[in-house]
Amino acid sequence: MVRVTDLDASLDFYCNQLGLEEIRRIDVEAGRFTLVFLGAHDNPEAQVELTWNWDPEPYAGGRNFGHLAYEVENIFELCQRLMDAGVTINRPPRDGHMAFVRSPDGISIELLQKGGSLPPEEPWTSMPNSGEW
Repeated sequence: MVRVTDLDASLDFYCNQLGLEEIRRIDVEAGRFTLVFLGAHDNPEAQVELTWNWDPEPYAGGRNFGHLAYEVENIFELCQRLMDAGVTINRPPRDGHMAFVRSPDGISIELLQKGGSLPPEEPWTSMPNSGEW
């Protein structure tokens, strides 16, 4: 479960940018929160639960949560798509295998190349880390 402060921004990040799909949504009026379950197209059983509390409250950190990890079809293409959407690549995929980004709420997301590493390529090989990951 990941608590989110802006459900629309989080759904844009997790679905439109990372490629997950909304599996189901539960609005709990009595508790004043919404649960949104997301899964990968080819593995909908492994889900991420986003919890959006209707009454705003601050959530500090993000890294203290640990991180989520996803295998991706092409780490270079996904990282480029994320950058084009304004997402900072905190740890570029210099090795063709692993990268880190952060969600709108500061949750660290690890991206792993499916099926082993791709051959390293520019601009990723020379790109420095940015911020914390």
